[in-house]
Amino acid sequence: MQQKLTKVARVRKNHRMIDWEAVLSGMLEGKTIVEYGPNRNIFKQGEPAESLYYLRSGKVKLVVKSEQGKEAIVSILGPGEFFGEGCLAGQPLRIGSAVALSDCTLARIEKTQMARVLHKQHQVSELFISQLLSRNIRYEGDLVDQLFNNSERRLARILLLLAHFGKDSKAEKVVPNVNQLHLAQMVGTTRSRVSHFMNKFRELGFIDYNGASLTVNSGLLGMVLHD
Repeated sequence: MQQKLTKVARVRKNHRMIDWEAVLSGMLEGKTIVEYGPNRNIFKQGEPAESLYYLRSGKVKLVVKSEQGKEAIVSILGPGEFFGEGCLAGQPLRIGSAVALSDCTLARIEKTQMARVLHKQHQVSELFISQLLSRNIRYEGDLVDQLFNNSERRLARILLLLAHFGKDSKAEKVVPNVNQLHLAQMVGTTRSRVSHFMNKFRELGFIDYNGASLTVNSGLLGMVLHD
């Protein structure tokens, strides 16, 4: 598990070296800069998939909803990440929704334009594929987590990932817009259970949490690695 967390952090570090803004500035057509406020839908599940997005600033959550109305958060994204890329693989409809967690600025890129850039610029194509692979690493870890770990350890892992574990600092703040309901939807448990575990983590010194802001300490890693 530690190897997977470190691998995700290492790939993300490499992405921060990529000047995606420069790449996007070279797109003279098929690109639109859009802004969304908190809790606004960027796209909804079931809508036609005709474009992908690059998140320039803010936080976005990817959500799936069952026919019974149950929601689960698949991922929370930050600046420098793409989403909605399924359209490039022939996905006709959105399989989930994208919702702004905070004020967001995004670049909306038509799938034909992005496909053209990826075909003509091999370096850009390689970097884009690398970013998608890092997302797959994360989702693979999420699947293993759901299959083999209890909800307490799943919550610990989610908090480490949200805090971008692997940086040089010992403690990292998690975006304040992520509340206990969001965490419950990501972990696959109830809000009351998340509240119980958060209080426990705070008492053990793994997190600093007052309901409005959250800081994750590196000591929480022991919760993930402990058998």
